[in-house]
Amino acid sequence: MSTKKISVVIPCLNEEKGIGTCIDKARSALDKLGMPYEIVVSDNGSTDNSVNISLEKGARVVREPKKGYGNAYLTGMDASNGDYIVMADADDTYDLSQIQDFIRPLEEGFDFVMGSRFKGSMLPGSMSWSHRYIGNPILSSILRIFFHTRISDSHCGYRSFTRDAYKRMQLKTTGMEFASEMVVNAIKEKLKITEVPINYYPRKGDSKLESLRDAWRHMRFMLLYAPTYLYLLPGVIFLSIGLLLVVGLSMGTVMLFSRPLLYHFNILGMVLSILGFQIISLGIFSRAFSYLNGFDRFDKKIEGFLKNFHLEKGLISGLALFAAGVCVFIHIFLKWVFSNFGELFEIKSAMLATTLTIIGIQMIFSSFFLSFLILEKRNDGSVRPRNNN
Repeated sequence: MSTKKISVVIPCLNEEKGIGTCIDKARSALDKLGMPYEIVVSDNGSTDNSVNISLEKGARVVREPKKGYGNAYLTGMDASNGDYIVMADADDTYDLSQIQDFIRPLEEGFDFVMGSRFKGSMLPGSMSWSHRYIGNPILSSILRIFFHTRISDSHCGYRSFTRDAYKRMQLKTTGMEFASEMVVNAIKEKLKITEVPINYYPRKGDSKLESLRDAWRHMRFMLLYAPTYLYLLPGVIFLSIGLLLVVGLSMGTVMLFSRPLLYHFNILGMVLSILGFQIISLGIFSRAFSYLNGFDRFDKKIEGFLKNFHLEKGLISGLALFAAGVCVFIHIFLKWVFSNFGELFEIKSAMLATTLTIIGIQMIFSSFFLSFLILEKRNDGSVRPRNNN
């Protein structure tokens, strides 16, 4: 039998109805495993009898006065000293007598074990229909798409991982999005992940969840950690459609369904082009900031881009676009001169020139800003993330 120590970490905020049962189940399962263990209850400001019950059951209680699911877990995990960490809620929704199923894969070489309620059984009353058929499936699907994983239940709170995996994940968030951050960072760190089916039971005590607010916090976190989907993809789509309209219409009449596209589409194209370039710029800034501050420590694409980026290249590209726009304006002016300053009707060309000059100016100042972001370079020109420690 392994001599590695297990730490069971349970966050608690007024859970007197369930905390005692959770500790009893965990202790019984851990005794059967025969491995050294500890049970750590991270109290998040309980005003009921939760702390006394935890102490009576032999758990070690640590205090975290700052409210938040993530705060409670971070304090409990930092205070624990096991080689393996098991996390579960204090409301008895997760069967802690099933702990061996979360330890066995770690012994076999996995770094991170996720419980899956959808692969197991959900008892009647354990999860509302909106969470079971709408909220959790949608959020789990978005996480699978954004971060290229096959995890079926990304918001299950019953998990285990090695001490080394915990250190590598470098968790920071303080609220319910902590659950998403853990999965995302585990994926980014290329941890060896597996899932085990679990049964899910009706909770004991009052729920602390606020469905819409907590769902938005998970969604917000995933979008912030997936700038390709938040910025770059829509930006490229807008810019491509916009340039296609502006350039195409400036060269002549374009027909769609046997109808000519008139000046309204020029305006639409100009707006989409400028907006698309601005969104792409923000996406590049966000990825650079994320990489340089250690959030995307292994983002090879942005690392390569930053290594090869030079302010002068951005300035030359921006000036070239600006000059192209100015040339079109000059062409329009000369046509007006040669027409003896008569009536001028070069709206399509003027919109093309306006688009080019604005994007050129944006590129110039965006290059300055990006250059400011990446001031920390090695002598060989490579870029390194900032050390936050």
